[in-house]
Amino acid sequence: MNGTPQAHPATDVAAPAPEDGTGAPFDRDAANRIFDEYEDSSDFDMAEAERLAAQYEVTAAANGETELLWRARLLRADMLECRGEPAEAVRILSDALDWAKIHDCRRVQARAHRVLARLYKMMGDLAATLDHTLQCVSALDDTTPISSRIGCLIALADAFAITGSIPEARERYAQAERLATEHGIVSRQMGALNNWAYTEYEAGDGDGARAVLARLREVAHAHGEPLNSNVLDTVARVETLCGDHTAALRAAHDALATFRRENRVREVDAETDLLLTLALVQRRGGDLAAALRTVTEVQGMCERLPLVTNAAQALSELAEIHAAGGDFERAYRAVRAFNAAQEQLSSAQHEIQARNRQVMFEVAEARRQAEWFREQAHRDALTGLHNRRYVDEHLPPLLRRAAADGSRVTIALLDLDHFKRVNDTLSHEAGDQVLTAVAGLLDAVETGPDGFTARLGGEEFLVVVRGTDADGALTRLEALRRTIAGHPWQPITGDLPVTTSIGVAAATADSTQSTLLGEADAALYTAKRDGRDRISVAQAVAGPKRRRWRDAPRLAS
Repeated sequence: MNGTPQAHPATDVAAPAPEDGTGAPFDRDAANRIFDEYEDSSDFDMAEAERLAAQYEVTAAANGETELLWRARLLRADMLECRGEPAEAVRILSDALDWAKIHDCRRVQARAHRVLARLYKMMGDLAATLDHTLQCVSALDDTTPISSRIGCLIALADAFAITGSIPEARERYAQAERLATEHGIVSRQMGALNNWAYTEYEAGDGDGARAVLARLREVAHAHGEPLNSNVLDTVARVETLCGDHTAALRAAHDALATFRRENRVREVDAETDLLLTLALVQRRGGDLAAALRTVTEVQGMCERLPLVTNAAQALSELAEIHAAGGDFERAYRAVRAFNAAQEQLSSAQHEIQARNRQVMFEVAEARRQAEWFREQAHRDALTGLHNRRYVDEHLPPLLRRAAADGSRVTIALLDLDHFKRVNDTLSHEAGDQVLTAVAGLLDAVETGPDGFTARLGGEEFLVVVRGTDADGALTRLEALRRTIAGHPWQPITGDLPVTTSIGVAAATADSTQSTLLGEADAALYTAKRDGRDRISVAQAVAGPKRRRWRDAPRLAS
């Protein structure tokens, strides 16, 4: 895609001064704003971005700002991808996704998927490019800055375009342009229109591309915004396609002049890309001598830098120039040189892609193994239910999400009645069989989205129900109590019954894991005291009567 006009944080935005051990204040909001700017931009000083990323990795860690730490790492991964060093970038991105998934951090998820999409595009895997771009857009939420949201929509439109889904691309470009217009973000509006016009050009629809560019010019004029070199390059190609060689030549020269005035650190092939457009315009306009001079200039730049892809493109253009001038022998030699260069380039690209895919496979395999070990670390070895570590990691963010979106969360602490008799009268093996069977019954409880069951230890279990009110949760829990009491235990326990006491508490907007479990534990104590094999619902108990659930002495079972 032919670039997007963006903010330029390396020169337009002053980086906040992070805490460096000298007493300077750490400004979280300012730091997040600067990362927003970098993540929105495709045009900045890479060295400055790398310096900022390294600085914030240290200062964010020192100040306990974990999300900001991952944003700094993602910026570093972005720079590694730009430099063509995918191995370390993939490792960072995989770790970032792991962390973001556990902590439900949509901002980090979206950014990681966006960089992964570019990595896959670089490797030529367009299906994976589209997949990660879709996941990026899916991860957006209300905390995502609107400019970033629009940027992701443009990226999705670009991904649809390169996979041949032009109608879907047009729909997303239009959506991005509408959002940018509504929020007055002119750079995003022009970016969406520029990429849209370039997509129409590549699809061969000159009239459609012209119509989009007309809209882009209206926006630029209304806001006093000049057309940057990327937009002018699009104009040159579209006018060439439509046969207006005068307008195309003027736009191509203006693109080069604008680029050379902008004085920003760019991709090394940015100027040669513009020169190749100029050569195309000159040739189609009939000025073969000028086109030959331009291509010769490109070839000289490609030798100095070196730029293998642009060098091959220059040979292709050279063959076209010689053929247009009737010098078919030179055209033939240029075509042969182009084919040789393409073969060499293709071989090198395949080698790089194979190496990158191997790196990504190894990272993915390591990630799968790590996920397996992490899952095992979150499971109770005897019952297979989630364990206390899982509860500590997942219940607090679940309560925060529920408080934010107003959904209902009800928890229940279950303690098997007189379980000590099973172990003492029969055996610990029989006790283990009872615990495993109870776990199976708990697994059948409908806990709703993000709800879960867990074994906290011994004969104590936890059920977390989300998505229904307290009465609905109580209905399910009463059914569970009856199911446990009515289960055919005789083959395991003989004449010894197995029942459970249940303490229930409903979360409020200010509930924490500690307070909510404390309320459920107090209710469980009441159920035990009142005769067991029953449910007790927590009441609002104030002051010293409320017991901390971890420290509360258990009634003898």
